[in-house]
Order: sequence, then structure tokens, then C-alpha cells
Amino acid sequence: MSNKISHSGVIQSIKDGCIKVQIVQTSACAACKVASHCMAAESKVKIVDVLRKDTNGFEVGQQVVVWASKDVANQALLLGFGVPFLLLVCVLMIALRLSGNEGVAALSALASLLPYYVALWLMRDKIQQRISFNLES
Repeated sequence: MSNKISHSGVIQSIKDGCIKVQIVQTSACAACKVASHCMAAESKVKIVDVLRKDTNGFEVGQQVVVWASKDVANQALLLGFGVPFLLLVCVLMIALRLSGNEGVAALSALASLLPYYVALWLMRDKIQQRISFNLES
């Protein structure tokens, strides 16, 4: 079993150590032969930034494989969904207990996410060093 999550894609641009790769993310049923008839299949085009010091050997239009380790994917999921969910639930419970008002508790819980996402944005460079993609040609 591989410890990598990978997608094939096409290089869209190369600039200042950043390679932009277009990948098509498909749902499991998108590859089904009758997917066009049942309307359950979906696919999304995404652009992934791959930071590399050495971009030699890569050119626009080249087919590549973008990959990340499962540990990196788990860290990204934790920062993007796990921590905010726990923060939301904890603040909701605390605010509900302190105020007794469900509306105030809900607004407080939602408002607690703003500083979290601002902190993530401010620390984006440090996070980008830990959570990054790699390329295979």
C-alpha cells in the first residue's frame, strides 16, 4: 500500500520557483460508463502550486504526476476541517452554558472561526513549508 496520494496533471505555468499544475479531480463514479446518464458523476479542474527551487526539466504543457504523502494530507485536513470543527463545537457549548441563549452561542461559535482563519492566513508561509506537493515527470 502506497503512502502517497497522487493525481496526474498538466503544467500550466512556471514562474519564480512555482509550478502551477492543472489536475482534474473526479469522483469515484466519474469513470463509470453510464456516468453521463445518471448525473451523479462530478469532476473539478483545480490548479495546484508546487514550489521547487529547481524548475529545470519541466515545461509548460508537460504531463506530470502531483503527489503528497498521506501524512501531509492528514495535516492539511486537520488544519482545514478538524481544528475548526472542534473550535466551533467547544465555543458553542461554552457560550451556550454561559449565556443560555442559543442565538448568542451560535454567533459566538461562528465568530470564533474568524481569528482562527486569520491566524492560518498569517502563518501561511510556515504552513506551506510543512504542507507541500511534489512532482514526478
